[in-house]
Amino acid sequence: MTRALPVLTVLMLIVALWYAGAVWLNSTWVYDQAQRVGTSVTLAEVIPQTMTQTRPLLPPPHQVAAELWKGVAGQKVTSKRSLVYHGYVTFRGTMMGFALGIVLGVGLAMAIVRYRVMELSVMPWAIISQTIPIVALAPMILTVSNQIGVENREIPKAIIAAYLSFFPVLVSMVKGLRAPDAMQLDLLCTYGASDAQTFRKLRLPASMPYFFASLKVVVAAALIGTIVGELPTGAIEGLGARMLIGSQFGEPLIMWAALFAAAILAGGLILLVGLIERLARARMGAPA
Repeated sequence: MTRALPVLTVLMLIVALWYAGAVWLNSTWVYDQAQRVGTSVTLAEVIPQTMTQTRPLLPPPHQVAAELWKGVAGQKVTSKRSLVYHGYVTFRGTMMGFALGIVLGVGLAMAIVRYRVMELSVMPWAIISQTIPIVALAPMILTVSNQIGVENREIPKAIIAAYLSFFPVLVSMVKGLRAPDAMQLDLLCTYGASDAQTFRKLRLPASMPYFFASLKVVVAAALIGTIVGELPTGAIEGLGARMLIGSQFGEPLIMWAALFAAAILAGGLILLVGLIERLARARMGAPA
């Protein structure tokens, strides 16, 4: 309970500020309606009306929670209105991009550590690639995919997610693979270990803490990339498409519910990565 108290305190503060912001922003509509009919309203009358609007500027927490519950538990999971269904579509694209980003990041890191020329030639371009805004790059990837005849909409989303995913893995793995000091490397050299054995017995185990630390960032980045990839495609499935539909049709509750569903999905994926990390550390004999 002592550990949870600071978290609960911050949460309560956020909710309080959220409610205050909802009253402030949504009161504009209440005052406007009162002015139209030539009446005046008191603050005590304004506050309840800001809590129940169908299209509020800022939905209060209880409205978002109700819409989220309706999207999760109030629909069949196969329904196109179900956030579980849309969450699965986004989850599928996220995992594809996540896996592709890991493969690309680890592969480049191994090449950079092994070959000096790769560090001089590839690493600067990898850094420069992260300066390109994803919102500008995503439509380009989608256009090129359509031009070369890629019909599967999951592939462009996976590429966008991998673009955001590979760099943290690359940087962390380069740092991790170079973590062993000269004394450890010299010891294996005196044992006659080959480069492959040194990599497998020393460099790879030393890189695991760095690798799993990056995965917690990468899985969230992959989710963001997937959602961004859903926005300009005209997709009708996925949490990103759900947000876009809410924005286009003036349904802020739909948009906010999809946003919180994405946050919950991201939190669940981070917890899953943490569980896999603990299992891997136990398997390798490291303390939990």
